[in-house]
Amino acid sequence: MTTAGEKQYYAVALLSSLFEQLPSWWRLGVLYDIACVLHRSMSKWKILPSLLPRIDWGVSVFHAFGHQWPCQCMYHPQKRKGFGFSDGEGCERCWGALKKLAPVLQVSGVCL
Repeated sequence: MTTAGEKQYYAVALLSSLFEQLPSWWRLGVLYDIACVLHRSMSKWKILPSLLPRIDWGVSVFHAFGHQWPCQCMYHPQKRKGFGFSDGEGCERCWGALKKLAPVLQVSGVCL
């Protein structure tokens, strides 16, 4: 949960806060780049066990093809009930459209 790479605890905190705002009978489809890893971690370590039955997991399409074949079969949103034709890349498209607002030559780091 705290090793280098994507910090799963951010996603856990986000899901916990989100579910506090939703009615207790709602189910939620979660499309996340590493949903397979997060789902396994939450199941294995019994993190938010009351929420797990209310979450349908999926890996966004762009990232799904970088995963192992069994993961693609289980978590690809177009192979799962309830996701329709969603590809999970809406945020990526939004950031892509907004990137022109950031200066091209923006310096990131220490300037001399």
